[in-house]
Amino acid sequence: MQKFVISALALGLVSAAAQVQAQSSVTVYGVVDAGLVLERGAAAGNTQNVSSGVASGSRIGFKGKEDLGGGMTAGFVLENGFSVDTGAAGQGGLLFGRQAYVCLSSKEAGSISIGRQYSPYYKATRDVADPFVIGLAGNAQNIFSPNSRVDNSVEYTTPRYNGFSADVLYGFGEVAGDSAKNRAIGAAASYDNGPLSLVLVHHQRDNATATAHSRNTMLAGRYRIGGVTTHAAYSRNQDLLGNTSKDGLLGVSVAVGAGKLLASYVDHRDDSAAQQRARQMAVGYVHPLSVRTDLYTAYGHIINRNGANFHVGNATDSGAGTTGLNLGVRHVF
Repeated sequence: MQKFVISALALGLVSAAAQVQAQSSVTVYGVVDAGLVLERGAAAGNTQNVSSGVASGSRIGFKGKEDLGGGMTAGFVLENGFSVDTGAAGQGGLLFGRQAYVCLSSKEAGSISIGRQYSPYYKATRDVADPFVIGLAGNAQNIFSPNSRVDNSVEYTTPRYNGFSADVLYGFGEVAGDSAKNRAIGAAASYDNGPLSLVLVHHQRDNATATAHSRNTMLAGRYRIGGVTTHAAYSRNQDLLGNTSKDGLLGVSVAVGAGKLLASYVDHRDDSAAQQRARQMAVGYVHPLSVRTDLYTAYGHIINRNGANFHVGNATDSGAGTTGLNLGVRHVF
């Protein structure tokens, strides 16, 4: 009888473990990206660097998903950035500086996530506006606002209905006595159906004393015709000092054999009396060696006028010069 009970318990544990395994999963993933970066036009002189995360930031991540039943799932993402060239941690040494959040989602109600996560503005720039996908020397954020991650944030994303969806994020400033200090607010309304993608997105950030805030509003679109994808974006900006400006982007991605040719033009216009202006022209090529590995090269050049001070960077570095040349390899796992 004792043997029978022990056997039954063992079978029950195996069955329970099998059910848990079937209903939940954890995935390890990442990107290892390293290349040569040549910069010209920097105040300190020209440089030649071995750099990490040129096309895509190098990272290792863990993501999990569990079926809670009734169409609801729980999930998490923990993503660490690092430098291939030195082995150092990225994002100022944070353990999971790229992303760290937990979420609940369902097809009917949408999803809600809490933690350190990308702003709607960043995702619109990366996924719709920029043919360089915020990487290489053509990175649109060399000129467009670099609103990226928001700490202490709660984000809600609606389900997609006939191509339409919305995304709202609130970043708590966590300053005692005044919830507006260091607060961040983001929102996006999107349409993605067939070859056309459109997004209207806004991002606002209050300063540490809640006496001023920066804001950026962008309309971006992407249209695919066969192997050609066209990109366009227009943004209106205001910094913490109240200065306003406008940014525009036109870009294209063209399939060339197995590879992809990228090109973009970005224009920055300052509305102040100084009339500071900058223009960026960039071209690049990505060639796949396999499903997971590709080679890339890119060239970007910025012309600054009337004291404008923009630099050619890439997916990880903000850059120091006005001309950049990239050549490297990226492996995704």
